[in-house]
Amino acid sequence: MTTKAPTRDLLIQVGMNTFAEHGYTATGINTVLKAAGVPKGSFYHYFSSKEAFGLAVVEVFAEDYDERFQALLVNSHDAPVARLRHYFEDVRQAMAECGHTRGCLIGTLGQEMSSQSDCLRDALDAIFKRWEGYFTSCLKEGQADGSVRDDITPQAMAAFILAGWQGALLRSKMARTCEPLTEFENTLLACIKR
Repeated sequence: MTTKAPTRDLLIQVGMNTFAEHGYTATGINTVLKAAGVPKGSFYHYFSSKEAFGLAVVEVFAEDYDERFQALLVNSHDAPVARLRHYFEDVRQAMAECGHTRGCLIGTLGQEMSSQSDCLRDALDAIFKRWEGYFTSCLKEGQADGSVRDDITPQAMAAFILAGWQGALLRSKMARTCEPLTEFENTLLACIKR
């Protein structure tokens, strides 16, 4: 993001980075303001509270990530199982690029905030449900072309993938290696392929 970006967008981008590295609770508004080089009045011009800011951050992050899901899992001309592989490879590469210091922002905030903020919890849960839908769509296509087993519903497999992948991301972050991600991907694909 350039310094010419609108102030609201700059604050959200800084919020994404700071929440991803330090979490919601450990991130103070002053930390965001200092990193963005923005006065406090500008923050409150756009956001009525830290919680409202957090909601804006997760929605913008999720919208950006939705585009990634669309490109990798839905709109690709690759076979469904290959699409899953491409998605996993894409995330693995992103984890390696950040030195395994960040996991999934939505998963991280979900773990941290699920008992602290009903509106954040509800927003994060809705995002996860949307993401399950992308996996479900891809898996349905795999069942239709015979490449994915059909004795388990695509919805159940999608829920399993998202939950397991979030766990693998957490383990990758803690161990500072992509090994948990690779193990999850290989095991998952061996289990779902026909």
